[in-house]
Amino acid sequence: MSYYGRWAPYVPVAERRKKAEKTAAKAMKAGGDFLPVVPFSGAIGKTFWGKAWCKNLESYSDLSNRLPRGRSYARNGSVIDLKISDGAVQAQVMGSSLYQVKVKISAVPAAQWQSIGTDCAGSIDTLVELLQGKLSKAVMERICTPRTGLFPAPKEISFSCSCPDWASMCKHVAATLYAVGVRLDQQPELLFNLRRVNAKDLVNQAGAGLPKAKKAPNSDRVLDNAMLADVFGIEMDTAVAPTKKLSPQKKSPAAKTTAEKPAKTSSETGSKPAATRKAAGTNKTLAAQPLAKATSSQRKATTGLAQGSKLPSAKVKVKKTTKKA
Repeated sequence: MSYYGRWAPYVPVAERRKKAEKTAAKAMKAGGDFLPVVPFSGAIGKTFWGKAWCKNLESYSDLSNRLPRGRSYARNGSVIDLKISDGAVQAQVMGSSLYQVKVKISAVPAAQWQSIGTDCAGSIDTLVELLQGKLSKAVMERICTPRTGLFPAPKEISFSCSCPDWASMCKHVAATLYAVGVRLDQQPELLFNLRRVNAKDLVNQAGAGLPKAKKAPNSDRVLDNAMLADVFGIEMDTAVAPTKKLSPQKKSPAAKTTAEKPAKTSSETGSKPAATRKAAGTNKTLAAQPLAKATSSQRKATTGLAQGSKLPSAKVKVKKTTKKA
């Protein structure tokens, strides 16, 4: 790698980190808004989305042989500023000097995003589970499928760096792409912003994959109870309509006139006394009416009979009518 016709001087990691911290502190003191990638050790990407991002980048042969140059830069804190917006990434990476890196990523095609939503319909219930990567393996693999999933292909990524390196992807760009994976560990929703799609679209289609409710059968295909009885030789229970309470009948004018006249004695009419006829009529009326629900006083009276108590006998006053001489 040439540096203005000569090999670039090697800068030790400790010196580069110290220089990066000093530059970031100076910029922040001047009012700059820096979002650095904190130095770390171990694998790049701790959560599902961070690992999936790095795995997708390394799966493409035209990127995999260039990325290792920036892996150590991402780990040791050389990326002192990283901002992810809709379809773009801006970073400042400390090398022998401070370099400006710009990465642009194309939006997911509408047909491709619709296909992802259709394949995942009915499987994504909440946005929290999606961002935490806690969905089923089949769903997450569909979202992360190379070239047809949510992650970008090499042809959808364009970048530039202010360094003098002639390589199409320098180590500063590679460090920036790895730093995106580190940032997705903390804020996985940034991936959807980067691809210019809304994660809520997948949640809104959660019920699209559920089977629709079956239509009710046509009325002409439903057998009547009478037909079922004929076919199977059984008697179908029919719903019994509730019995209406009989309302007290109003006395007719003729009956009122008759009641006002003095009653004749049994000896004159040769028939039963009026009291006997009234009792008989009352018995018929009671027989025709349905049994009403026992009142609380009646239940108490019944309880008293069961315990051996005696009910007071009803006294019936019989009004005697005397025939005037």
